[in-house]
Amino acid sequence: MAVSVPTSLAEAVSLLSGAPDSVVLAGGTDLMVEANSGHRQIASVIAIDRVPELRTWGVDVVRRNLWIGSGVPYSTVMQPGIASLVPALAQASRTVGSPQIRHVGTIGGNLGTCSPAGDTLPVLAALDARVHLASVSGERSVGFDEFMVGVKRTSRRPDELITGVTIPILNGWQGYSKVGVRNAMVIATASSCLAVDTDGRSVRIGLGSVGPVIIRCGEAEQWISGRVDWSELSVSNADVDEFGLRCGAAARPIDDHRSTAAYRRRAVEVLAARQLRRAFPNG
Repeated sequence: MAVSVPTSLAEAVSLLSGAPDSVVLAGGTDLMVEANSGHRQIASVIAIDRVPELRTWGVDVVRRNLWIGSGVPYSTVMQPGIASLVPALAQASRTVGSPQIRHVGTIGGNLGTCSPAGDTLPVLAALDARVHLASVSGERSVGFDEFMVGVKRTSRRPDELITGVTIPILNGWQGYSKVGVRNAMVIATASSCLAVDTDGRSVRIGLGSVGPVIIRCGEAEQWISGRVDWSELSVSNADVDEFGLRCGAAARPIDDHRSTAAYRRRAVEVLAARQLRRAFPNG
């Protein structure tokens, strides 16, 4: 197996252009599971953990955007600098694997694998994040809703490298929750990220593990945004319950070895309602 270790972004995209079938390796926490189980054959690898441009993050205070490089590990996302700006992303990162996995696993790896159970993905969906890609031909960015197109399928071209994400910084409560078969080291059976934008007077929610892609509950979002008393930041208990049901109706779960579709649907109903009540504690 051929392994290349670029030390700059230019070198990384050049290597990928010459060998687009290569596997891009960041932390390897997903890839090594597939390789060790025999589910994936690997001919060549481009390891990007030594590309400094991918391991940075920063804030655009004018546009109120947060940039996170694709090589930034979960352990960094959990630190106050990023957590204070996008707390839901820090919460999601905290649920990923063990401390060892969080130290090497990256945002870019979660995006590259793009499993519906990926913990950071409902957050990126709910916050309308944009994914940045680079190749020898140039750079482009796409909304998360355009990036994830199916189960572990993305709109990334073979010669493109995920360089990072841009996430809007919102005023308002946000949080991430997930359900699994145990409390730690678990793949999500169902997950949810709810984010409130008090400036835009909107509620957003992204659901994970209940469809082939991360699901945004557009109808439920529009309905509850019109029911919130934005001057008092309150919502009625009846509307909280109804919101949960509408989110459950938007889910497209399946039966598999981890859960039944019925359980997943009920789980997101409960998660969505609980998160909305936390966002608006004044009933």
